Amino acid sequence: MASQSSKQHPKNPQQKQSSAKPSPGNAPAPHDQPPSAWLLALELRAFWEFGALLPSWPLLARAPKGDGHAVMVFPGLSANDASTVPLRHYLQSINYKPWGWEQGFNFGPRAGVLDEARSNLVRTFESTGRKVSLIGWSLGGVYARELAKELPHMVRTVITLGTPFAGSHKATNAWRIYELTSGRSVEKEAEKYDLPAAPSMPTTSIYSRTDGVVAWQASIQAPDTSNPDTENIEVLASHIGLGVNPCAWWAVADRLAQPEGGWQPFERKSGVHGLIFPKPANTFTR
Repeated sequence: MASQSSKQHPKNPQQKQSSAKPSPGNAPAPHDQPPSAWLLALELRAFWEFGALLPSWPLLARAPKGDGHAVMVFPGLSANDASTVPLRHYLQSINYKPWGWEQGFNFGPRAGVLDEARSNLVRTFESTGRKVSLIGWSLGGVYARELAKELPHMVRTVITLGTPFAGSHKATNAWRIYELTSGRSVEKEAEKYDLPAAPSMPTTSIYSRTDGVVAWQASIQAPDTSNPDTENIEVLASHIGLGVNPCAWWAVADRLAQPEGGWQPFERKSGVHGLIFPKPANTFTR
């Protein structure tokens, strides 16, 4: 079976102080263009993706079952915990303990937002006595990745859905909305962190080449020798629909079920499975 994820090697997860460097010649060319107006218009298919959950449920119920550990789910820009209710309900049905971010609408990292997210992670870790998995949709994935870098001993795995952590801060159709809702410059905020550097634990980026909000190149984790347990998984989805897309849910369930200390990259099988999960884009020179 061929690997769907094309196992990566990211950086040691620290902020700007990180000394880890990407492997020579492996960094992708900077991408500074947002998705086209045509792809943005196709975001309306998110309603179809949500509607596909019901007929897909018998298959989704056959996904690998969890071991009961806690999972925190962060919503995207201008969204709240209501947007992640379907995903969290599904995770609960396959034996996880899902939590929302519990901070209302996500209008960016305004004063106190990251502190509260950090406190929630610490409380969950201490109350369960186990490492917590973090899932972040779009901007929520940035929070998940940065918290994991800051508190690696509390995090089991990180999964992002259409998160713009690589490339230009303007490689999305939402950066103006970010600045309007957060009151902050997206460029100055990005300079505070080493966003392309992956956390030190298993990290998965789920993306779509037909994403109409975030350029798919901005969601590709570059390889680096400091952490072999990272991957990129491509699905057929819109950006708005990633959190309610049956294919994305299956990939999330498969990744969460990986045992601690025994992580293996996602495997792309032949037949229909191979059509559902296309071969990941290779944006790196070898």
